[in-house]
Amino acid sequence: MTKFSINKFKLAIAGAALMGAVSSCDVVDLTPANLIPDQEAFATPARVESAVLGVYESAQRGFYLGSVQRGYPFGAANVQQGDMRGEDMYNDQLFYEITYVGAYNPQTANNNGMWISLYRMINRANIVLEGLDEALSSGVLTQAQRDRYRGEMLFLRALAHHELLVHFARPYSDNPASPGVPYRTFAINDVPKVPDGEAVGRGTVGEDYQQLLSDLDEAESLLPNGAFSRASKGAAIGLKSRVKLHMEDWAGVIAEHAKITGQYAVTSSVTAPFLSGSTTDNVFSFINTEASNAGVNGALASMFGNPDLGARGLVKISPLIWRSEFWLAEDSRRTLLTTSNGTGVYTGKYPDAVTYSDPNPILRFAEVVLNAAEANAQLGNLDVAVTLLNSVRSRALPATVPAFTAAGLGGQEGVLDAIYKERRIEFLAEGKRWADIHRLSGAGVMNGVPAKATSRSITNINFYNTDRAIPTDHSILYTSNLFVWPIPLEEIQTNSTAPIEQNPGY
Repeated sequence: MTKFSINKFKLAIAGAALMGAVSSCDVVDLTPANLIPDQEAFATPARVESAVLGVYESAQRGFYLGSVQRGYPFGAANVQQGDMRGEDMYNDQLFYEITYVGAYNPQTANNNGMWISLYRMINRANIVLEGLDEALSSGVLTQAQRDRYRGEMLFLRALAHHELLVHFARPYSDNPASPGVPYRTFAINDVPKVPDGEAVGRGTVGEDYQQLLSDLDEAESLLPNGAFSRASKGAAIGLKSRVKLHMEDWAGVIAEHAKITGQYAVTSSVTAPFLSGSTTDNVFSFINTEASNAGVNGALASMFGNPDLGARGLVKISPLIWRSEFWLAEDSRRTLLTTSNGTGVYTGKYPDAVTYSDPNPILRFAEVVLNAAEANAQLGNLDVAVTLLNSVRSRALPATVPAFTAAGLGGQEGVLDAIYKERRIEFLAEGKRWADIHRLSGAGVMNGVPAKATSRSITNINFYNTDRAIPTDHSILYTSNLFVWPIPLEEIQTNSTAPIEQNPGY
């Protein structure tokens, strides 16, 4: 097997200093390196903490084309790929062309980079998980330390697997029995374990979601409340809210929201979650710093920001949503969270185009609230649903714009439609559009990726502030094989034990 080279191989751990040492698609790349041996990796509290932080770093600055760091998977790339798969953010140059137009295949870099970096992150989390109990029994860690670290690793493992499911598998809302992704629950840290890892099959989407909930339930039971920069009890609950929304477990979504109402709150300021660091709305983010970020070719501020403010500006807000009838002119998110120049409108959510230190917001309480609004609407609790919806929407509008009412929206269908539209506005440029397209297409609410503004056709601001026709293209029907990403060819070819099934059409 050409995938593996074990000269000078030692047990790899997930410490921050070991960035890039342990990799994985479903198959793990055991690259030779001078690493801390296993008997020492969990020998002191400081080394355990380093191993834990290394998993966060692998999430923030993971694999992309070998050693190039572009924020895969959660430093920035989940936002960029999630937005480029949808229609509300616009590809202005060739940089995101493959994702934007749906030209990916089993060998293209963006989809492969997500697969590889997510499984590397998962393997690192599993390595830490398997070392914690020994560190506890040897007295290196207290029970409270072990429990917190275990909860963090379970949360990160679940987050990574769910990202894989929304990109590489059909939605739960369509058919839980459809092929899922390999759910890795053990570490591959030595060559004899490789065949066991290769033997983990795709299973079903339903089985994967049950494992997600199992991981997150345990994480919730172990984690304390804490800051948004580390996994916390609130983060586990917030992610469960998202997972249960994809499962259409409406009562479950409402229950998760109720658990953290009061601990978190939607901020009255629409800019606060992005410009004020820790707020009541920030549940969990991956942190970027001047010393550790996705760089000029990956950072959110560089890619999404206004070139007049020092950014590269490869991604604009699409004129399709900017000119939509449902995004009212009075909405402060149009003025306070966007900037413009002669070629288009850009998000202002990531302002640091110099040092790229903007956090990547993974979970905000506003999402948990809108999840609960949708769940209540699905169950017929329309007044409750509209109250939750207004708690997000009305803070961005002047008092002269009346709040929604269930009657005014025309009943259940109208309330749900208003919630779907509010999600597009509130989470614009946060990478969440694709996950909504994915689950809503599976549920029959949508039929795949809507038409987008034709790539590199929006050349000036007139497409935003006039009735000038917007050229459109790049829609993908739900029935198309392109709706889900292909499994990387390398993943299949290098798995000699039990190659996993490729998605149909590739």
